[in-house]
Amino acid sequence: MKKFLLVTALSLALVSTATCFGYAVSSIQAMPAAETAAVETAVLRQGSTGSEVREVQRRLKQWGYYNGSVDGIFGAGTKKAVIAFQQKNGLKADGIVGKATYKALGMTDSYNSLNGGSSGGSGSSGTVPSNYTSSDLYLLAKAIYAEGRGEVYTGQVAIGAVIINRVKSSSFPNSISGVIYQQGAFTAVTDGQINLEPNQTAYNAARDAMNGWDPTYGCLYYYNPAVATSSWIFNRKTVTVIGKHVFAI
Repeated sequence: MKKFLLVTALSLALVSTATCFGYAVSSIQAMPAAETAAVETAVLRQGSTGSEVREVQRRLKQWGYYNGSVDGIFGAGTKKAVIAFQQKNGLKADGIVGKATYKALGMTDSYNSLNGGSSGGSGSSGTVPSNYTSSDLYLLAKAIYAEGRGEVYTGQVAIGAVIINRVKSSSFPNSISGVIYQQGAFTAVTDGQINLEPNQTAYNAARDAMNGWDPTYGCLYYYNPAVATSSWIFNRKTVTVIGKHVFAI
């Protein structure tokens, strides 16, 4: 009887140990899978849709790799263009837009999201086009943060693009500071939110706008129809809607 009880106890102990070991292994294996899934959501491949795809298409079309519609749908034509771009830039030609391809495309925020956060540490770090100064970058980031910090990233770039488009237009002041501080131009200047300190996302959006990403396709105006009070702005021609803002010319 004693021998039977001893054998039974040892058997139960082994089963318990195996169960605990199995649970631990499952947990360890599940963690990388979850992390991989989080990264995969930021990678673009055939079948992906959305504003990120649209921006990839826009850049590839601008550089002569893509001749299809900029519709935000990652189809066979987009994949072919991505492969051509990757081959030209010495990348793995798999037609998938991951970290290396984002970097080559100059899509700063998308690259950073796959690289584990911002690459700079300091908000003002990173490349500023030669026709702008670090002060221009700082002020543009402040305007983007003040006007659109609750918007999706593309919407924040779009705000910066409108400001850049105004700088280039003969109808507005020819400097970033002149456009932003033009009387009555931006609510954030009127109510003092322009003095808030911008975050890294606002800096990234400012750099992307300065480097030519224009999700608005040349718009000079934007407004939130839920709070806008000027009847004049509603008469502007709508080009696109991103988040809560209507972008118009």
